[in-house]
Amino acid sequence: MGVHFFTGFPGFISSQLIRELFQKNKTQKVIAIVLAGQYPKAMIEKSKIEVDYPQCEIQIVEGDITLPNLGLANQIIQQIVPQIEVFWHLAAIYDLAVPRDIAWKVNVHGTAMVNDFVRTLPHLKRYMYFSTAYVAGTREGVLREDELIRPKAFKNYYEETKYEAEHRVEDLKSEVPITIIRPGIVRGHSVTGETIKFDGPYFFLNMVDKLKWLPIIPYIGMSSSAINVVPVDYIINASTFLVDEKSAEGKTLHLTDPNPHPVQEVYRTMVKLLTNHYPKGRFPLALAKKSLQVPFIRKKLGVERETLDYLTWNATFDTTEAIAILQKGNIACPDFIQTMPNMVDFYLAHKEDENYHIQIK
Repeated sequence: MGVHFFTGFPGFISSQLIRELFQKNKTQKVIAIVLAGQYPKAMIEKSKIEVDYPQCEIQIVEGDITLPNLGLANQIIQQIVPQIEVFWHLAAIYDLAVPRDIAWKVNVHGTAMVNDFVRTLPHLKRYMYFSTAYVAGTREGVLREDELIRPKAFKNYYEETKYEAEHRVEDLKSEVPITIIRPGIVRGHSVTGETIKFDGPYFFLNMVDKLKWLPIIPYIGMSSSAINVVPVDYIINASTFLVDEKSAEGKTLHLTDPNPHPVQEVYRTMVKLLTNHYPKGRFPLALAKKSLQVPFIRKKLGVERETLDYLTWNATFDTTEAIAILQKGNIACPDFIQTMPNMVDFYLAHKEDENYHIQIK
């Protein structure tokens, strides 16, 4: 394929996608749009990637996805628009605690601006849009890939704004070749454990690590739910396969774990790996939620209170379409429990580095 364009650089997933695209020889040139404040960081990441792939090029352009024409200068637009064959849209506010106005501006309005820009690309072969499996909000039961149904409520503004954004991309399917990716909760690499931020399931590692001085660590509430966590390498391998797979065109695909583990089993394994003991007893979920309403407590434990909403959410992501297509590339999701030791080892090696931790408010 020709030139690939990225939003969301130099984020972890976008950087890993670019590396994999170069590795698989899917492209030799990437154009990445970055905010002015992210430019120095983007240039550092660009240099690292180009050292590993000297035959490839990353062109950094300054812009802002919330502006018309993505805030790009006219000269830049005239230069790059005829080149772009694949557009990857990953830029979003992923924080579960994000205020609604900020989330709406970036996730919804920003995606609308991106869609308008995508419409102007004369040689576009695929628009790869990263949504989330959690557009389902509070809906429970079996959640299908081919449905986008407004739930009665959302657990947070991240979910709501990603739902609204996906609707706008869905409406574009009749105009351009699109693949919508809905990842589960993304963690670090299944083999190396590498990640660049400790969020999602890492909040529970933070909590257990802070409480390991206690004689026992209790379970948090009682849950029969499963938690859907996928390693970043599954997302990368799958997405770079799907980008030029004809059968993925026009599809919305759940990149979720087809065999997710129960919340209780995941928590039990985390506690064992961090403390060498299994959890005992139970701390009421209602009391845990009340405790995390206190800023001091959630900052001390390193846990966003919105995280607890997922512990008792009873939903199953249907992955029939994704699995059928990914089988062509022999791509499958690594098991969470089996590969969790790698995740915990990386966490323990970097837990003192504040650069990995999310600022809890």
